[in-house]
Amino acid sequence: MSFKAAAVQMCSGVDPVKNAAAMARLVREAAAQGAAYVQTPEMTGMLQRDRAAARAVLADETHDIIVRTGSELARELGIYMHVGSTAIALDDGKIANRGFLFGPDGRILNRYDKIHMFDVDLDNGESWRESASYTAGSEARVLSLPFAEMGFAICYDVRFPALFRAQAVAGAEVMTVPAAFTRQTGEAHWEILLRARAIENGVFVIAAAQAGRHEDGRETFGHSMIIDPWGTVLASAGATGEAVIIAEIDPGAVKAAHDKIPNLRNGREFSVEKIAGAVAGGVAA
Repeated sequence: MSFKAAAVQMCSGVDPVKNAAAMARLVREAAAQGAAYVQTPEMTGMLQRDRAAARAVLADETHDIIVRTGSELARELGIYMHVGSTAIALDDGKIANRGFLFGPDGRILNRYDKIHMFDVDLDNGESWRESASYTAGSEARVLSLPFAEMGFAICYDVRFPALFRAQAVAGAEVMTVPAAFTRQTGEAHWEILLRARAIENGVFVIAAAQAGRHEDGRETFGHSMIIDPWGTVLASAGATGEAVIIAEIDPGAVKAAHDKIPNLRNGREFSVEKIAGAVAGGVAA
């Protein structure tokens, strides 16, 4: 059963209340265009590099304004509402980078905690240590929806193809990758990584992104995308500013891609043996 999917591009600031209002406005715009599924970016609720300032406004899941607003929007609009992720305070003092999918009745159908932590040092001097504040997730899920089987990832997860392959083997037809890619890494790898995950698994990829210069000083890449199982970009947004992109998702295209290139069926178990190469005084046997 085909359906319209939307990716909402945002430029979230440091105030969760303002970000919730921006999310609601854009989600209503997507629903008005006929979207049955709407996805927002990673860290929809707040992008704040100052850890102390971030912790001062964090809430647990029960009291989080983004979670509450996401549930209300799903129920009001009768849609499947995917908050790509938001920061959720945990009992142990750390934080979860957690995504939520709400059903049309407002109930939480799925939670996903980002598995791979963005701990990197970039050439432009940017340094990120997500693991210093966030608790990594450990569980991937494939959710059965009326129109498709859906898998979940967040941002840096896209660099770990085993996560996507495992979900594809489990039956996922649509992969979701809400993100807040940095401008530098986005320029280098964003589109090619998303298209690779779509092609190698024969699935749709929906990736709502943060875009532009944020209140905390960071710059994100934008270019939200929806990609089909053959790697074709069906819809994309610009580098900065808010946007709503929409595309028709036909799960039948997943079967067609798998019939053409049945690599999920053709995969084989294998072992890896590390052997010695050339050594001083001769060649190893």
